[in-house]
Amino acid sequence: AYCPRLGALADVYARLLEAAQTANMKPGVIGNAIGGVGKLRAVLHDFEVDKVVSEYSSGKAILNAIVKTLKPRGKIRRGSRCIWPRYCETILSAAVFLRDFTSAEAFYAWCDSFTRDSRVRLALPLIIDKEIAGIGFALACEFLKEIGYTEYGKPDIHINTIFKGVGMCRQEASNYEVLKAIIRIAESAHVTPFSVDKVFWLIGSGYFYKHKETIGKDGRIGRMREEFIRHARRTLRAQDRLAEV
Repeated sequence: AYCPRLGALADVYARLLEAAQTANMKPGVIGNAIGGVGKLRAVLHDFEVDKVVSEYSSGKAILNAIVKTLKPRGKIRRGSRCIWPRYCETILSAAVFLRDFTSAEAFYAWCDSFTRDSRVRLALPLIIDKEIAGIGFALACEFLKEIGYTEYGKPDIHINTIFKGVGMCRQEASNYEVLKAIIRIAESAHVTPFSVDKVFWLIGSGYFYKHKETIGKDGRIGRMREEFIRHARRTLRAQDRLAEV
């Protein structure tokens, strides 16, 4: 479903931190360890970015506060490449980035200046990627689509695998190129990139999380991306043979 725009900058910050912990093992290490990203409000001043920047001078200081206040389950590894220290750097750099905006309206106005012009639309997740430590291009897209921007889809593992498997983009395509393919499909089908994202994510994940009572087992029917790739390849080959007749 479409995600409405958020009314407060603190909500934008919280949503950004939620997106930042969806990659790889982070939901298990971060969210599950503390009972959800929302619990961070206890150490992040209810997600008020000015207060976060004033209170903490480093990601290490944030991690110390999280350990003291929230007492995460499991072992906290503190190496520079470990998940918790890197996530805390994201927390701080995201606050520094968002502090430049006086309100959610100001942040949305800045984003709108990109989304209104298709020639610069893809630059927005690139900028967020570069400004915020550890977010990455794909998670920047995830964040944007989850705060109301249907102009974006997330080039995640499912969409990457399907698009490359079917031949909608080259095998070496970057996430930037995969997003361009999402947008091309959306334009051809006269739908939003957000809608394209949802369709292929459901195929890839097999998880109908909004229909847990009526579809599959708790909403899960199993991943179908390989089956879809085989079906799409057969269909495309058949179309090519017909075109040759």
